[in-house]
Amino acid sequence: MFVHAHPDDESSQSPATMSRYVDEGAQVTLVTCTLGELGEILVPELEHLSPKELGAHRIGELTQAMETLGVTDHVWLGGQGRYHDSGMATDDQGNVIPRDELPEGAFWAADLLEAADHLVALIRDRRPQVIATYDQNGNYGHPDHIQAHRVTMYASQLAAVPSYRPDLGEPWQVSRILWITYNPMAWAAAFEKAQEVAPEMVEGFDPEAMRRRFNIDPEQIAAVIGFDERAERCEAALAAYRSQVDPESPFWKLARLTRSIDGSGEAYRLAAGVPFPGDGPADDLFAGLDV
Repeated sequence: MFVHAHPDDESSQSPATMSRYVDEGAQVTLVTCTLGELGEILVPELEHLSPKELGAHRIGELTQAMETLGVTDHVWLGGQGRYHDSGMATDDQGNVIPRDELPEGAFWAADLLEAADHLVALIRDRRPQVIATYDQNGNYGHPDHIQAHRVTMYASQLAAVPSYRPDLGEPWQVSRILWITYNPMAWAAAFEKAQEVAPEMVEGFDPEAMRRRFNIDPEQIAAVIGFDERAERCEAALAAYRSQVDPESPFWKLARLTRSIDGSGEAYRLAAGVPFPGDGPADDLFAGLDV
């Protein structure tokens, strides 16, 4: 089970993992918390869309991406449109922070227990062995990502308590909780490679901002799922989000370059549950679990 904040997050952060386990016959559930109504529109012909219209448009983008990845079990947390994109702002140092004014129904302002209960019901129904979401900072500070982290961690604990809300289903203990993270080795190697072969690709990058964003201790990486033959599928899934992704922007060019780096893949940190066996990052999220 993957818990993501907005449409496109799943295709930018975990498409190889999702498509791999679909191909292997595992049950893969994607939970999306908001419609992404306040996402930055990058396509001129869609700039006229209001937040409500953008949310509706992104439903179609997500549907296309899921078809590409083969994921058939998708759920909106609390139902479609229950929670709205909170948007984000930046401070003087370029750090992502919540906006001063939030839209009505913003996920960032959601009651934590209420939102967690929606996920408790899903966890008890789907009974996942592994759940993946963001870290305590939402990976880069977006308030909806932070809230997705909080909801997932709380719901995973509550779902296992037999006396808690029996009306939401039979208790279920998630075996392993993972935090999706950046693959620091791959990004650093890609950045160095770009400086050598295509320096214009990284001209606009702020080195300090890059350092903050990818400042992950490699020793904390518990598992890496390689792109392998799925790189093109991952690219196609992300390309479905025409309103949000400019494939010619330096960031996404660099992201594509990371896939050519030896050892590159989607990285995960172990947050709770059964440790991975052996030394070094595992290449299977279910390693060491009874499946």
